[in-house]
Amino acid sequence: MIHCIGLNPAIDQTVTLDRLEPGAVVRARSVRQDPGGKAVNVASVLADWGMAATAHGLLGQDNAAVFQALFAQKGITDRMIRVPGATRTNIKILEQDGRTTDVNLPGFDADAAALDRVRAGLDVAQAGELAVVSGSQPAALPPEATAALIAALTARGARVVMDVSGAPLRAALASDTLPFAIKPNRHELEELTGADLSDRADLVGAARDLLARGIGLVVVSLGTEGALFLTADDAVQARPVALSTGSAVGAGDAMVAGLTAALAEKLPLPDLARQATGFSGAKLQNPGPHLPSRDAVRDLAAQVALIPLADWITGA
Repeated sequence: MIHCIGLNPAIDQTVTLDRLEPGAVVRARSVRQDPGGKAVNVASVLADWGMAATAHGLLGQDNAAVFQALFAQKGITDRMIRVPGATRTNIKILEQDGRTTDVNLPGFDADAAALDRVRAGLDVAQAGELAVVSGSQPAALPPEATAALIAALTARGARVVMDVSGAPLRAALASDTLPFAIKPNRHELEELTGADLSDRADLVGAARDLLARGIGLVVVSLGTEGALFLTADDAVQARPVALSTGSAVGAGDAMVAGLTAALAEKLPLPDLARQATGFSGAKLQNPGPHLPSRDAVRDLAAQVALIPLADWITGA
């Protein structure tokens, strides 16, 4: 069982149009809505891969039906706590050239009592299981809320994969209990360190600093360039197959799902890097948080190029 924990899920409303022109009336080509938010996306992709997943966290009771339908369709165990109000909507404006503009709307309020209910629900996690803590927090919760969930899961013997940003990321890394794995992007690492990491050697150095603090796996996503994968014993840059079509919405969450599945399957780092990058690319073939067939995913993973970090740094 893989536990996916998200405190602030969202309904992703993707609007496709030719070109966004601020201040003008623009006609959309299409619009679709998907239950989402990082943790829900991870659970959905894991279920497509055939992994048993449980969704934990908070969900607005006013529009919970769309999430419940997804969980039922994919066999995801629903342990999300219902709170008064509606789950927020994230509007994603997707232009024909692939550029995406995000407009994230406010959602329900949550308090310490709601967080305590989520934390109590994590008592089903077993030693050795994997847990993914990802996404943002409702504004009323303190930055340490994510760190509290990581501590509760780790105390039960679970290995935690974390994908958060901003103040919750800083608070989690300042805690006495660190996650097993983390997936920041370059911008998030820059915010965390307060340094310009445009130089590749500096970026790798920042990732290695996280390893030195006791994190077992650091994955730095680089968008269309793929990602860096580092442990204390090995490190590679994974370069994905170039895909010219498809929405990148949720591709980072698919990467988290791919690396988490690889950890569950006990794959070595090179195979983990290929699988995580393959998941991310495969998600582009489908709108919403869904994978194509396992064969399609494996085919993309097999085409991922792995480059030693020393060569990547020098551009060799």
